[in-house]
Amino acid sequence: MNSTPLNAAQIPSICAAVLAEVEQAIIGKRPVLEQVLAALLAQGHVLLEDNPGVAKTQIAKSFARVLGLDFKRIQFTPDLLPGDILGGFIFDRQSNQFQLKKGPLFTSVLLADEINRASPKAQSALLEAMEEKQVTLDGETLPLPQPFFVMATQNPIEYESTFPLPEAQLDRFLLKLSVGYPTEQQEIAILQARQSRQSAQPQLKVITDQAQLVAMQQAIEQVTVSEALQSYIVQIVRATRSMNNVVVGASPRASLALLAISRAWAAMQGRDYVLPDDIKAVAVPCLAHRLSLSPELWGQDQAGEKIIAQILTTIAVPMESGHGAD
Repeated sequence: MNSTPLNAAQIPSICAAVLAEVEQAIIGKRPVLEQVLAALLAQGHVLLEDNPGVAKTQIAKSFARVLGLDFKRIQFTPDLLPGDILGGFIFDRQSNQFQLKKGPLFTSVLLADEINRASPKAQSALLEAMEEKQVTLDGETLPLPQPFFVMATQNPIEYESTFPLPEAQLDRFLLKLSVGYPTEQQEIAILQARQSRQSAQPQLKVITDQAQLVAMQQAIEQVTVSEALQSYIVQIVRATRSMNNVVVGASPRASLALLAISRAWAAMQGRDYVLPDDIKAVAVPCLAHRLSLSPELWGQDQAGEKIIAQILTTIAVPMESGHGAD
């Protein structure tokens, strides 16, 4: 795919226009929308864990529309098979050959709805796609569209007939987010917006396209991270491995993830270099879901998030961490 080169300075204005348009459909959730867009720019994936009815599906559909990307949705159920996700080769009698019938995975934005309701075998069909941006069918490796973004949802209050995501699957998600209920005024605004548009679905404008989004992703590579801040990232991640009540801490993949999302966050703020505040802004949603906690914490709300927040208060922030500092 050919895309016109961009520099990091052009990213904030495009992001602002995208977010403003998405907010026509998703009211009062700007921080969450900013983090989803940052994950897209960082070429990562997002896991949304929250109660039903808080617009998780609408967020994915809205971003796909505004960014001009193809969108497909898979409803994960216990009887879902890997072939239902990936597709397969079907014998065509007319050509007397096997023809590839692509599954819904072959799209730019994939909504994996209620991903924890599918069996581990079905869940594993996403592993190679999320990590390598490709799938292997009958020994043939097939590239996925560029960009490729998975937004998965799961309901935190229902556990019957569910299959918790294993650590290897959770680690593929760049961020784990929660939308949360709106405030009273925000909920009134939602009703007013629905009444005024006289349609169940908001009519969103296309702000950018697939080629420009790829160019934005490539421009993130221009964002620099000083050696001092690289060390800061590693110290944060390594601290998770020695915390009480953490059985398994974050891996080096987590360090790379925090680096990637910090660069995207900095670019959205209009900078081509990362500051400590960029790292702090995304550390909790980037790292909390990567921790394996001891059983005594399993029933505690946001235990992983609290551990990361505690680590951020104990790791010294580099003094020389500005543009060009080492």
